[in-house]
Amino acid sequence: MTIRTRFAPSPTGMLHIGGARTALFSWLYARRSQGKFLLRIEDTDRERSTEEATQVILDGLKWLGLDWDGDPLFQSDRKAQHVTAVEKLLNDGRAYRCYCSREELDRMREMQRIEGKKPMYDGRCRHRQDHPKDAPCVIRFASPDDGSTFVRDQVLGDVEFANEELDDLIIMRSDGTPTYNLAVVVDDADMSITHVIRGADHLNNTPRQIQLYHALGLPVPQFAHIPLIHGPDGAKMSKRHGAVAITEYRQAGYLADAVVNYLARLGWSHGDEEIFSREQLVELFDIAQVGKAAARFDQAKLDWLNGQYLRDAAPQSLCAEVMQRLRESGVDGGNGPELAGVIAALQERSKNLTDLAAGAVMFYAAPESFEEKAVKKNFKDDTWSLLEGFVSQAEALNGWDKEDIHRLLESCCEQAEVKLGKLAQPIRILVAGVPVSPPIDTTLALLGKAESLARIRRGITSLQEKGLPTA
Repeated sequence: MTIRTRFAPSPTGMLHIGGARTALFSWLYARRSQGKFLLRIEDTDRERSTEEATQVILDGLKWLGLDWDGDPLFQSDRKAQHVTAVEKLLNDGRAYRCYCSREELDRMREMQRIEGKKPMYDGRCRHRQDHPKDAPCVIRFASPDDGSTFVRDQVLGDVEFANEELDDLIIMRSDGTPTYNLAVVVDDADMSITHVIRGADHLNNTPRQIQLYHALGLPVPQFAHIPLIHGPDGAKMSKRHGAVAITEYRQAGYLADAVVNYLARLGWSHGDEEIFSREQLVELFDIAQVGKAAARFDQAKLDWLNGQYLRDAAPQSLCAEVMQRLRESGVDGGNGPELAGVIAALQERSKNLTDLAAGAVMFYAAPESFEEKAVKKNFKDDTWSLLEGFVSQAEALNGWDKEDIHRLLESCCEQAEVKLGKLAQPIRILVAGVPVSPPIDTTLALLGKAESLARIRRGITSLQEKGLPTA
């Protein structure tokens, strides 16, 4: 048997962390078994479905590297197949027309509440003989009245549902459109889906779907319901926990491989290991190892993991993303030192690509101002003579690699009998505008001799014109 999984999002909202993890688990399960991973867009809610949300879903999956097999299937294109299934159920006596008005249903449920019963449809139209002409109606599935329906779940184990607790659900609305439970059964069967991997919030739909599979004479797929993701406080995920569109993580500078690694570890584990390559995940992932308890989203852990991936990445592989961010901030990343070298100098101190691009700006745009607090702390009466001595000796220096620069800095400080920071920090502020950059010898080497000395001279002039004391 060829394993066939699917991801079936509804384009009524963005693709969030929970949906992305469901897609990942389905993708990993299919890829590990050399099966097929299919994509279905469940867009039958035409009022709430949008092309924008569909595109965000597609873009998010592509960014994460979750490639699907074949073209995406759009549920709205399959109305004919859904109608055929409903007609079969009607002809087989497994479904019936219900003419109950909203007011009648409200009265029925209110009476059930008064009597202390569970509010549910009581099947009053199931054996109705009269069919009012031109009266609006819905189609209901005739659910079994007794016995139980079992969900054989690969994550949660066997879950039993008493059939008497499952009322006759609507499978087609009065406007002729199918409902979710009918459509998903027909589509999964037509797509030959063997394993349905989805969130545990769908568990209550599953016994109804199993009944529909049986009534339509269709094979029942295996189910795996993944516990939901909660925030670190144990509450349902919300925007304050990080429940934003998955594409926003890309915009914030996260690496796709880091996000995939993090999502895989939300509910699945393999010993105490934290970092897995995509190839390792495909080799090791097992749906049976997914825990039954809700996973907890930890932003700090995601940031840490992203930092690990960022530091281990080949600088050249990050150039395109960093260049794009530089251009978005109005900086020409092609006018200055080689970007890969700048990235290599910044990787160790960056958490994400946004940090990396922000740190790279100084190498392509000279500072227009200097952090006032840093200037007051690092510029003293003797600073000017130190700077002038450095500039003078630097001009006569033949080489300009980081070793040459480091030796020059040490020599200047030894001559003045001061610690290295007394000279390095003022230089850093003059060339970067702030007291933070890669090591000063690396920074100056990347900027080049001419640019470094030009910035230092301009900075000295600018600060002295603002009234700082001279030597």
